[in-house]
Amino acid sequence: MTLPVPTLDDRRFQDIVDEAKRLIPRYCPEWTDHNLSDPGITLIELFAWMTEMILYRVNQVPDKHYTKFLELMGIRLFGPASARAELLFWLSAPQPATVKVPAGTQVGTIRTEQEESVVFMTDDDLLIVVPTLSHCMTSVGGAQYEDHWDDLRAPGGAVTCFRSAKPEDAVYFGFAQSLAGNLIRMEIKASLEGVGVDPKRPPWAWEAWTGEQWLPARILRDETGGLNVDGAIVLLVPSDHQPLTVGPSRAYWVRCRMTAPEPDQPAYRNSPKVASLSVTSLGGAQAAHHAQPMPREIMGRSDGTPGQAFAVRRTPVLPRVKTEAVVVRTSEGSYIWTEVADFSGSGPEDRHVTWDSTTGEIRFGPSVRYPDGRTVQHGAIPPIDAEVLVTGYRFGGGTRGNVGAGTLTVLKTSIPFIARVENPETARGGVDAETVDNAKIRGPMSLRTAQRAVTLQDFERLTLEAGPTVARARCLAPLQPGGPVRVLIIPRVDIPPERLSLDDLALPEELVADVSTYLEDRRVLTTTVEIGTPFYQGLTVVARVRGGAGAEPELLRDRLLDSLYAYINPLVGGPEGDGWPFGRELNVGEVFALLAGVEGVLGVEEVRVFLADLRTGERREGRQRARLSPDAVFASFQHQILVR
Repeated sequence: MTLPVPTLDDRRFQDIVDEAKRLIPRYCPEWTDHNLSDPGITLIELFAWMTEMILYRVNQVPDKHYTKFLELMGIRLFGPASARAELLFWLSAPQPATVKVPAGTQVGTIRTEQEESVVFMTDDDLLIVVPTLSHCMTSVGGAQYEDHWDDLRAPGGAVTCFRSAKPEDAVYFGFAQSLAGNLIRMEIKASLEGVGVDPKRPPWAWEAWTGEQWLPARILRDETGGLNVDGAIVLLVPSDHQPLTVGPSRAYWVRCRMTAPEPDQPAYRNSPKVASLSVTSLGGAQAAHHAQPMPREIMGRSDGTPGQAFAVRRTPVLPRVKTEAVVVRTSEGSYIWTEVADFSGSGPEDRHVTWDSTTGEIRFGPSVRYPDGRTVQHGAIPPIDAEVLVTGYRFGGGTRGNVGAGTLTVLKTSIPFIARVENPETARGGVDAETVDNAKIRGPMSLRTAQRAVTLQDFERLTLEAGPTVARARCLAPLQPGGPVRVLIIPRVDIPPERLSLDDLALPEELVADVSTYLEDRRVLTTTVEIGTPFYQGLTVVARVRGGAGAEPELLRDRLLDSLYAYINPLVGGPEGDGWPFGRELNVGEVFALLAGVEGVLGVEEVRVFLADLRTGERREGRQRARLSPDAVFASFQHQILVR
């Protein structure tokens, strides 16, 4: 139980008015008209209203002290997280030489009178190369490799792509250079041999070797009908493309592998054949994040005292990269100062600073006096008149960066031969800076066990501290003695409940890396950690509801659906509104009560609950109680409501 916070003065407007009226006979007995029409009563009410405002501020003093105590204990607000998106750069025409899209290239949304442009920056260099096809191989079941390079080049020759026309047969195309992130167009001359397939859904998978595994290459367009007619296939190669030895040949490979057809998917009766192939590059894709760069900024000069503080002009500041640092420039030279979380481990000669991402404040080490009389300088002090500057930084982040697909179209950095740019998918991952209310809850949890992960609750707390993109965390004990501790993470996404899908809840690689690094430094040596996602159990509610007199059926149906999607939700659902609890069952009575409480509902006639597979959409009817395992949460899937 939390300690009750006292109210310093609990009087309200009417209490103050009544008290003033009771004092009138004592101080002004000749005043006998106490009706609301009297001007004196009006003045009393005016001053009572002003007094109530003052009391409201007085009652906030305990909250202010609480926040200040947390600040003194070193609790800092988390900064915002940047949304991320994949940007697709299209060439104006195929080029005879490599085109470079440098890291930091800026792309934004269209600026309007109401909103500023949302700017994204690319993470790394993108090299759009001239593809050089150098090898062609085929395999049967992932083995029995054969070289068909001469067959592909010879006039009248042809390559049988899937020699046995069975799953796992593949045709390999080798290139002399890496096509990482490149958008390639493969002009294919094929014959009508691979009959029996659906031209719009052939049983194949295009893949590229990334050094450790074959990853899918995205198919943007297929004009060949499953390699049956002449046409082009446009592929987006993954961002990593490494060489591999296939049979006797070593090259950068892109392959087309025959897959096992789905139950309703026709298969190849005969293998398709390719007579010729030419490859050109149309552009490339590169990951980007929501940010705007700031150049070198001079913040001032040192006065030689401990604990000096400076602030950058633009906030919030995003996590620093290698090229972003604090520099102190003196007559003897310029020195880079290392950013640290705090000065607890800093000595008098350590060039350390702290940089608050939320406020942009850069602070140098303080001088602390200890009980034995010693005064210790934690972190070096810049010499008097030394110039303090930052080499650069990036600001931005927040939910504002979660822009829709096809909105990042304005190229703000001029690059030769690039005709246009777009983001094929919605930007995701943008989270606003932490609120003070959340820090008040997090603060006592952090102070209780400091920074060491021992119990399951410690792992959950530290996972939430690893970054603002973690919405919920659940830690489960090892399945067997000596096994890893399982940490399940639900990422924070800014998507309406009715549009939330399973793909939206996938963990970004950056999030997994950040949490892994954070827990690695704080775990017990004998403990191993396994990071994953919970099992999302789809749930479909089918209900028949009777509306009240005058209720619009469509409007009432929308209200009911909104209530269901919000309640059965891993992020904002559940009885407390902070996400469906892990392992908590759902009974039909809860759904009855939820629907009956919606405005305009006269009665709920029937409710049926179905368990659904969020991937395939397959459903099976549940019982009166839908149960969950400890590592699972419910997620809504295509509810259906009939309003009578």
